[in-house]
Amino acid sequence: MGEAEFESKALVEAVHGALAELATVPAEVSIGTPGGRFQVRWDEGGSATALGQLAFFAEFLEVSGLFERWVACCPMAYTSPNAPATRDVLGTWLLSILDGQRRYAHVAGLRGDAVAPQILGMKKIVSDESLRRALAHLAPKPSLRYPEAERLRREAQLARSAKWMDQALAESTREALSTDWILDCDVTVKPLYGHQDGAEISYNPTKPGRPSHAIHTYWIANLRLVLDAQVQSGKEHAARHSLPHLRRLLDALPPEKRPRLVRGDLAFGNDVVMTDLESQAQAYLFKLRQSVGVKSLIERQWSRQDWQSVGQGFDAVEASLKLAGWRQARRVVVLRRAVRDCLIDEGKAKNKRSPRQQGLHFAEPMMPVKLWEYAVLVTNTDYDLEAMGQLYRDRADCENGFDELKNQWGWGGYTTQDLERCNLSARAVALIYNWWSWYVRLAHPKSRREAITSRPLLLAGIARLTHHAGQARLLVTLTHASGDLIKAMMANVRKGLDSILATAPQLRNTDRWPALVRYILARLFDAKPPPTPWTGAQPQEGRLGLTG
Repeated sequence: MGEAEFESKALVEAVHGALAELATVPAEVSIGTPGGRFQVRWDEGGSATALGQLAFFAEFLEVSGLFERWVACCPMAYTSPNAPATRDVLGTWLLSILDGQRRYAHVAGLRGDAVAPQILGMKKIVSDESLRRALAHLAPKPSLRYPEAERLRREAQLARSAKWMDQALAESTREALSTDWILDCDVTVKPLYGHQDGAEISYNPTKPGRPSHAIHTYWIANLRLVLDAQVQSGKEHAARHSLPHLRRLLDALPPEKRPRLVRGDLAFGNDVVMTDLESQAQAYLFKLRQSVGVKSLIERQWSRQDWQSVGQGFDAVEASLKLAGWRQARRVVVLRRAVRDCLIDEGKAKNKRSPRQQGLHFAEPMMPVKLWEYAVLVTNTDYDLEAMGQLYRDRADCENGFDELKNQWGWGGYTTQDLERCNLSARAVALIYNWWSWYVRLAHPKSRREAITSRPLLLAGIARLTHHAGQARLLVTLTHASGDLIKAMMANVRKGLDSILATAPQLRNTDRWPALVRYILARLFDAKPPPTPWTGAQPQEGRLGLTG
């Protein structure tokens, strides 16, 4: 029985008809729009990119040598002649992160770009599956189900990849540590929607009951750079899981590059963390949970007459506190602020017949009672109270960094089933984020711009590539309304890069980056107004990390 004997089905005929129609799509179509009729033609062989200003950022990477060293040091060694090149894999990863993508499947939206790969010296943009397999090669899962030899090989490869990212992240922040700076520690929750390793149900304020990962992050305050990040399972969100890596980071820094202060929220205000930092002679500032002992301290302080104003409506007093479980008494600062708005107390009804009914009790600000909100800080420094109040308020900027990384970068995405690739991707996002942050500060030193505003300003645009007389020319069309501002910012970038190349032409590629960071920091200091002088015992130099 041959195929000719089978009767053609209606579905088969419909598919064949659709394919025939697809094959005869006209090269030009006429479209009616509210603005009139337009002739639309597909440009099959054109060379254009929606990342029109990528060339300026690529020049920044070329002068600094950051991308070249990242590619050269990558421990990915494919043996197959058909495997993609390391530059193509890392370049695709860079473009995907820089474009604000969150999933590997989104790489398909870049594969038709014929200009961006040429700007970065790539041959092509690899597929999302090739990128996933390459990262699995870089960060394999050392499972116990493998033979011992294979498991040891995977552990060795994982260690090489971790060292590679350690070096890249350290290079992106090392020169900033020469100033007085503050190290902010915090943990953010990454909700998960599949069956990933380490996806456990634990603390998740935004989506209770949803499995998650915990991203332990170590920030350089004010500059808002990521010193390092580690992804752990959802139940490992407590400060004691951050402490081992924090200790390794501090031990790896020479004394002159150590932070002036380690700062954290109430999760870090426990005896284990504070005792460990005290053993390293490291200054710290943490917030305390309002436990029974802390509430008792507040009750003893509220009637004192020596409350001192520390700015923005806060008053402060200091005291000494030794909670149960603490090895010693420590200095605490009690901050309070009058509540100006109407407070609503939502309480459950006591009527057993209607257990779901709730009552709202309003505390009006015009009533003859003054309402206060309190915060208690613990520290081993001798900064004065005004400085402590400012340092506590500056701590909130750390949350802005989390918001930017999770919502404007890919920190909440690039999820795979194994924890190793999730960790590698989170650190890669932090690395590209640091590079872009330095670039934006070079373009606009007066203030920091988040990715939601800096990408449309400094990355978007339509660029068309043409070749003539042996030269490659990019014709960039800006679609942003602030065209003059963009050109001024690009002039700042070119001025900085030309200054490094002109004043230090003898520098090697590895030495240009520290010189460029020093140039950017100098522009930042020149653009910032002088801070309000402190009256404490600490010196006032190095305003970068200690002022808002």
